[in-house]
Amino acid sequence: MAFAGLKKQINKANQYVTEKMGGAEGTKLDLDFMEMERKTDVTVELVEELQAKTKEYLQPNPTARAKMAAVKASALVEMGDSLKQMADVKYSLDDNIKQNFLEPLHQLQTKDLKEVMHHRKKLQGRRLDFDCKKRRQAKDDEIRSAEEKFAESLQLAQVGMYNLLENDVEQVSQLVTFAEGMLDYHSQCSEILKVLVETLNEKREEAAARPKSEFVPKTLADLNIEMLGSQDGMNGGSSSHLSSPVNKPTHLELLGNGQAQARSTNGKRNE
Repeated sequence: MAFAGLKKQINKANQYVTEKMGGAEGTKLDLDFMEMERKTDVTVELVEELQAKTKEYLQPNPTARAKMAAVKASALVEMGDSLKQMADVKYSLDDNIKQNFLEPLHQLQTKDLKEVMHHRKKLQGRRLDFDCKKRRQAKDDEIRSAEEKFAESLQLAQVGMYNLLENDVEQVSQLVTFAEGMLDYHSQCSEILKVLVETLNEKREEAAARPKSEFVPKTLADLNIEMLGSQDGMNGGSSSHLSSPVNKPTHLELLGNGQAQARSTNGKRNE
């Protein structure tokens, strides 16, 4: 059995390569079947992307959230309470979406879509086996057996894709549940924020009506800090002595004094 299975896989691979490289023509399926395949592929991609985007919506990146502005303590308390209420509503939304949207979507992906893709893959293998035996002109009973399996897989693949594509009522109902959950979440958040804005406006008016006292900045003297001017005054005479410049004789005065002393000395010698 193992050898027979291996031989069958080799024949399928040979048929596939012959069609792709050698130009052999395989059995053509009708346009309706190909259109169902295309829609099924789109559904598979859509379900995967929808699950990823929904999970990202329920658990956003915390670094992307805006920082709350600093306000007075009482206003911060009101803001904190409102945010806590909104967080509770968000948790309720998470539970609702996971139970009524993500879980059915996951079941669709892991059960219905998986089964349809299995039948399509099996159909492709049996089609290659059927074409290979026809091309090799195998025995009639072998060709007949391959044809019966091919026909069986074709029917299963068609029925599976049809049921999937026609089950739009249930799938749209799940989307409605998702949208209703978001609407309820945003409605409750809107009411919470309305009350918060009214409360903060009242606190703003209360702060504006509060009488303001006159503010006089303190000086260094008020703070008992010694100033440079007061230190100079405490030094008394030494301060004035240091501040008075000493009159130094000029070069001409020194020269004149020297000449006068020389004449006085010469006069004494002559006497």
